[in-house]
Amino acid sequence: MLLQAAASGGLALLAGCGFALRGTADLPFSTLYIGAADTSELGAQLRRYVRNTTNTRIVEDPKEAQAQLQILQETRERSILSLDASGRVREFELRYLFAFRVHDGKGQDYIPPTTIALKRDLTFSDANTLAKDSEANLLYRDMQNETVQQVLRRMAAVESKQPS
Repeated sequence: MLLQAAASGGLALLAGCGFALRGTADLPFSTLYIGAADTSELGAQLRRYVRNTTNTRIVEDPKEAQAQLQILQETRERSILSLDASGRVREFELRYLFAFRVHDGKGQDYIPPTTIALKRDLTFSDANTLAKDSEANLLYRDMQNETVQQVLRRMAAVESKQPS
């Protein structure tokens, strides 16, 4: 009985603070073509997210699409951030750059060319190189997921169905 009251109280607090699970994102386009989706892992992920979380239909022919998401660049970079006293790498900086634009296929932009740049720091040790490579891949995957979410939020924020 006490446990049930505590759970009910917790739910009431969550409801009162405005917490809500993410629902479907409403994109202002009824149809969307995602360019380079077959060759890019991120393009395929974008396609999956749009198909599963929005009311927008993905089309295979750009001529059928009300909007086209064009992937301009997707780059992963790794640079040395710091060295230890003996000159060995201590930290890397991982960067993920993604450039895209959303247009109507006739030269008018819904979202002009935009770059999303994310970075993460990775401590490094020669003793566990394989584990650090796996960690770097996980960080890149996390940055890719964050990029997908940012692209969807930016497309959802497009004010009208008319390009700018």
